[in-house]
Amino acid sequence: MPPVTFGCNLQTYILNAIEREYSMPIFRRATAWQPQEVRPASSLAVLCSELLSTRKGGPMKFGVTFPNSWGIEDPNILFALGTKAEELGYDSLWTSEHVFNVSYVGSRLGNAPYYDSLLSLTHLAAITNDIRLGTSVLVLPYHHPVTLAKQLATIDVFSRGRLAVGIGAGVIEEEFRALGAEFSQRGSLTDEAIGAMKALWTQDLPEFHGEHYDFSGMVFSPKPLQKPYPPIYVGGHSRPAIRRASREADVWHPTSIGAEGLLLGTRYLHEQARLFGRDPERIGISVRLDLDFPALGGPRTAPRRPRPALSGNPDEVAEQVRVYEEVGVDELLLATNSRDASIIGETIETFAREVMPAFRS
Repeated sequence: MPPVTFGCNLQTYILNAIEREYSMPIFRRATAWQPQEVRPASSLAVLCSELLSTRKGGPMKFGVTFPNSWGIEDPNILFALGTKAEELGYDSLWTSEHVFNVSYVGSRLGNAPYYDSLLSLTHLAAITNDIRLGTSVLVLPYHHPVTLAKQLATIDVFSRGRLAVGIGAGVIEEEFRALGAEFSQRGSLTDEAIGAMKALWTQDLPEFHGEHYDFSGMVFSPKPLQKPYPPIYVGGHSRPAIRRASREADVWHPTSIGAEGLLLGTRYLHEQARLFGRDPERIGISVRLDLDFPALGGPRTAPRRPRPALSGNPDEVAEQVRVYEEVGVDELLLATNSRDASIIGETIETFAREVMPAFRS
């Protein structure tokens, strides 16, 4: 299948972004991107130039979300989907995290089970061999960084170095209140927790002194098998989240973001990384997108709002994936978003058999 050319689809995406004056939904929050000037011709040239200079090359990687968050009652059926993903050749498996079935989670699940993210990963580590295992994402303010760092290091050792740590600041205020965490301080809690865990993972006698967390002078074990620590994926596409990724992340991990928004976010990511003295080329980009082959049918749960997704027949989905590849995405995480395990299985099999091979050569 031929790639989408820069002269057609990709520049159309960029032009659409510029013509909208950077007003895509992902940048409409008060904390979001605020352009300082809009000059379509020059902006198009700049974005195209940056795109060409930042594409890393190499085959795109594909992960799938493990449906611990979709209310599948039978654990045997649930974990069979994990081993199936490895057998189909996916690069990674990812769990999600919430504690209560509240807000949009409650609307989706009712009383159905939302299984623990880290315990699910621990079992996946025991029943798989090579597939990478990650969180997309842990709500970092829900955890004390010392205990979380120990749990994550243990999983990395038990999985023989297959862990990736995806983190976010959280969005559901009711959960924060129930857990005794300050919703208004979620940004600083997240930032400190990242720094604290890095200290615990890398220092013989870890030392960290912050507003929320303070420790020193004690041995911490185990250390992660991966050095200096498992790759950190920072989720979110608000301006604070992108800044956090530019400062702390090995990988920026936005969810449900269109190609034009991704280009603009990547430019901001790179600008901020340079301000922090980091090489932007060393920050990967991993995007989580809903995946749907409508012809498979079956009961599905619609997203909370219209948002970018991969949808259509396999050829159409492959063309959509190609656009993300062209704009510099290193890895796509595919979310099947169904409570029907058979539909999830058919969806990931269809993608593996009919879409993935075009991106493996």
